Amino acid sequence: MAAPTPSAPSASTYGIGARIALHPMTDRYVDIITTALAATPRPPELELTTSPVSTFIGGPDAAVVRYCADLVAAAAHRADGAHLAAQVLLSRGCPGEVTCTLRHGPWADGEAVAVPDAGVRAWAEWSLYPLLDGQGGGAHMTPIMDAIATARASGLFHSSDHFVTRLAGDVGAILALVATAWLRTGAGVQHVVTHLSLSINSPTQGV
Repeated sequence: MAAPTPSAPSASTYGIGARIALHPMTDRYVDIITTALAATPRPPELELTTSPVSTFIGGPDAAVVRYCADLVAAAAHRADGAHLAAQVLLSRGCPGEVTCTLRHGPWADGEAVAVPDAGVRAWAEWSLYPLLDGQGGGAHMTPIMDAIATARASGLFHSSDHFVTRLAGDVGAILALVATAWLRTGAGVQHVVTHLSLSINSPTQGV
């Protein structure tokens, strides 16, 4: 009898989560940030901690990403046309400051992350970091180029620039694309980080 295939580790034992920071470009920034945090539904499986710099969101991949999309959308609606920037960092398999049990793969199921459209359009700049630590012969550009190819086929791709892929579209669709690439890369790489900068209602170039 074949041995059962091990399942991917849970979020609580693997350091899966996000850091998100909102930057409303208006003197109402305190109200916008605090109201968005209060108004965004928090599923019971998520851990939230807000610091002076950002909010940590820990929990299952899909719930973390959906919360980020909902929070950005809530802030954008509260901003009422004011320029809003947001920084989202997603990390899984952190071997550092989070207590987590590191193990052999699989590390993620590689399935797509579904996020409903948020009704908020944005520009975004996106970077993906597979931290191979000797895995795969150090061929870290392979999953990055695969992710860029997926972005090009998604309808969200705008252009490439130094260190980033530029996207444009609905916040929910952008986060779904970014999170799916992050998760699929995580199926073969233990520690994966991805960073997303969002700009909404930019006075210099709207979408």
